[in-house]
Amino acid sequence: MASIKLSPRLSRIKLSPSTMAAQKVRDLRAAGRDIVGLTIGEPDFNTPEHVKRAVIAAMDRNETKYPPIFGIPQLREAVRRKFIRDNGLDYSVDQIMVGTGSKQILFNTLLATLEPGDEVIIPAPYWISYLDMTLVADGTPVVVDCSMENGFKITPQQLEAAITPRSKWLMINSPGNPSGAIYSRSELLALAEVLRRHPQVWILSDDIYEHLRFDGVEFCTMAQVAPDLADRTLTVNGVSKAYAMTGFRLGFAAGPKELINAMVKLQSQSTAGVNSLSQWAAVEALDGPQEFIAERAAAFQERRDRLLEILNAVPGISCDRPQGAFYLFPRVEGLIGRRTPQGKVLENEQDIVLHLLEHAGVAVVQGAAYGVSPHMRISIAYALDSVIEGGRRIAKAVAELR
Repeated sequence: MASIKLSPRLSRIKLSPSTMAAQKVRDLRAAGRDIVGLTIGEPDFNTPEHVKRAVIAAMDRNETKYPPIFGIPQLREAVRRKFIRDNGLDYSVDQIMVGTGSKQILFNTLLATLEPGDEVIIPAPYWISYLDMTLVADGTPVVVDCSMENGFKITPQQLEAAITPRSKWLMINSPGNPSGAIYSRSELLALAEVLRRHPQVWILSDDIYEHLRFDGVEFCTMAQVAPDLADRTLTVNGVSKAYAMTGFRLGFAAGPKELINAMVKLQSQSTAGVNSLSQWAAVEALDGPQEFIAERAAAFQERRDRLLEILNAVPGISCDRPQGAFYLFPRVEGLIGRRTPQGKVLENEQDIVLHLLEHAGVAVVQGAAYGVSPHMRISIAYALDSVIEGGRRIAKAVAELR
């Protein structure tokens, strides 16, 4: 059988490790295994009822035609109101666009702006796709190690050292995946001082976990705290996480008109406009009741607290206290070199993750996928009972090591 020659760009990227881990969980369960899966960042809550009703109403109105590529006017206005209400940012409607998830927004941004050799500064730990998106767009990722001692956040000194004449973007994800770290107002202002000295560097602010915060921590975004940098900042958000609308695939962004127009041009030749029913659902999500978001964030905080208590009592595991999102990112350095009951030496975090899956029936993702080792990412976007059971299985498996 003839085979087609694939593009070299495919060799630069990999399948998402978290997606592969989730598929492994499905496969093992199909084979009859009892697996606690703590891999995917997808809220276990249902989409709110008023959002569901908005979809039905849109269908009844026959809102099923090709939508504008920018997004329907009603949604762009709702996004504009959201930025004013939540962030004190007053964008014009022509500075706003809608994409098929915030992931497409980020992809559009990099494809529309990067040339071969352009650098993207990516603080690690990072969301898996930042690196591969940059590579697909012919950019060069510049990964900056932001360890647990740094609170998993880039410092002004690290940023200054990472910037070169080829630097094009700085990625900021706050609250962060996988760390849950949130940049404070003062930390963003300190980074802004560095960025003012380097006008070639733009800021890509990924705020998708904005509303999932714990302990009353304040959320700020770069264009808000440093308005003089707004003309080179793209602020990205969406409805997937806070509103439990992952399957609707809808994200949005606001920034300079020239950049937004370029991204829309690119999208016109890929997906075109976003699913019309998803857009009407997002209008209702953004304009409708918001009180339930805090209630759900409180549930995630309880899960964080319960799992932290379990993990930090396990010798060899240490875990920072995340301020937001719905992940824990414990360090597992103390488990390396230990021996399983079957006699295998755990030589790295991959061995640890595989041991937990195969012998404890709990699935997590290795920290290397997010650029920092030896760690593992544990999602708490699952029911409290599952989170606690997963933690207990981890503790039991570690206690059996020699």
